[in-house]
Amino acid sequence: MAITEAAQRHHDELFPNHASTLKITDPELIEIFDNWAFDEVLEHAVLDIRTRLMMQLGAIIASQAVAEYRVMLGAALNVGVTPVEAKEILYQAVPYVGMAKVFDFLHATNEVLQARGVALPLPGQSTTDPQTRTGKGLEVQKRIFGEMIDRLYAQSPKDQLHIQEYLSANCFGDYYTRAGLELQTRELLTFAMLAALGGCEAQLAGHVAGNLAVGNDRRALVGTLTQLLPFIGYLRTLNALRVVNEGTKSGADGTPSGMAQSS
Repeated sequence: MAITEAAQRHHDELFPNHASTLKITDPELIEIFDNWAFDEVLEHAVLDIRTRLMMQLGAIIASQAVAEYRVMLGAALNVGVTPVEAKEILYQAVPYVGMAKVFDFLHATNEVLQARGVALPLPGQSTTDPQTRTGKGLEVQKRIFGEMIDRLYAQSPKDQLHIQEYLSANCFGDYYTRAGLELQTRELLTFAMLAALGGCEAQLAGHVAGNLAVGNDRRALVGTLTQLLPFIGYLRTLNALRVVNEGTKSGADGTPSGMAQSS
C-alpha cells in the first residue's frame, strides 16, 4: 500500500513541508489513515475547507485531544481560518464542553498564535453588556428554537429556573451573540461539539432542529459528521447520524419533526 496522490495532495495543503515521524515508525497505519481521511472521506465533502477545519477543531476540543488540536489549528490557519475565528471556536466550546476541558486548549491556542507572530489579546468580539445580555440571548434562542423557549421557562421547576436564565444570559447572551463567527456557523459548531462529546443525544436532537432553523440542512449535518468521523470514531458518528435521521424526518406538512432540549 502507498499513500495516494490525492491523499498526499490534500495532506500537503494542510501541512506544507511537514515531515511525518509516524510515516517512519508506523507506516502501515499512516497509509491506511491518510488514504481514508484525506482521500476517501474528502470524496464526500460538502463543506468548504475552512468550514471543515473549523468543525473539526470544535470536535477535537470536545474530544480533549490537545496534541491533535495543535496540529489541526496550524492546518486551519494555513487554509485561511483567522485567529479571531480560531478563538471564537474555542470560546463557543466553553458553555458546552466546560472551562475545565477548554483551559488547556486556551493556552495551546495562545502558544500557536504567538509562535506565528499574532499579537494577543485579539480585538474584542463581545456585543452585549450586563444590561443587554439576557434580552439579546433570548432573542437568539427564539430565533433558533422558536416558541419552545417560552415553554421551557413555563415548565421549569422553580428551583431550576435559574438554569434557564443562565442559558439565555450566558450561553446565548454571552457567547452566541459574539462577532467573529456567523450564527449559522456557531450553531453548526455546537452540533459538531455535541456529536463529539457523546452522551448528549437529547441536546443534539435540539440542535439538529436548531441547525435546520438557521439554514444548515440535512446535507450540511451529514456532511459535517462525515468529516468528523476520522477524529471522533464510528460510534459517536453513528449515534449522531441516528439523531439526524430522526430529526430530519418530514411531517405531514413537510416540515422537519422533533426538537428536544434547547440548551
